[in-house]
Amino acid sequence: MTRPAAVLFDCDGVIVDSEGLTATLVRDDLARHGLALTPLEFETGYIGGTMESVAVLARQAGAVLPAGWVASIYQRMNALLAQEAGLVPGILTVLDALDHAGIPYAVASNGPADKMAITLGKHGLIPRFQAVLSGQTLGRPKPAPDVYLAAAAACGADPTRCMVIEDSPVGAMAALAANIPCLGFAAHGPDTPPARQLVALGIPLFAAMSDLPGLLSV
Repeated sequence: MTRPAAVLFDCDGVIVDSEGLTATLVRDDLARHGLALTPLEFETGYIGGTMESVAVLARQAGAVLPAGWVASIYQRMNALLAQEAGLVPGILTVLDALDHAGIPYAVASNGPADKMAITLGKHGLIPRFQAVLSGQTLGRPKPAPDVYLAAAAACGADPTRCMVIEDSPVGAMAALAANIPCLGFAAHGPDTPPARQLVALGIPLFAAMSDLPGLLSV
């Protein structure tokens, strides 16, 4: 693989090991409001979007969510992540390798900026990135391409020469819409719903962050 001009990372599930924590929190809360989802159902239909999109889908499926639910769940999520969210194993080695190779990198997430300030900030990572960008802040969350195009611009790189690292099909669709090559991080193997959806989009998978420097030729 040709060495990329810049690497553009999703945040949750790629840098921060937060997906399991937040999925359990949201599923439990949806069950309290009348929508019981299995982990498989939640993973298949609700991962990768914004909490606003989760609320829309949940209400369509029968959840009775109060006004202000999105703000409330984000508040609880931020408190949980501040206490418990660690980093994806191996991600610091990846960042070190990119630094050594002189390749810039940025974060492009669908999560809100204040959540990333908590999850990345608690580990002192924010200064390492050229930019930490939220599709919500831009007003065009994934699968729109805007946040990845903005991340490439922040790195001073031609989007077509960058590489996106994603774990969700929604994020991969944003990369494809931006005409940016993408690798799919499938930490739990190729048989999960997100991994199968990534493969259906033509996204190559890898299962360990320790493999990524080699895949990026750094």
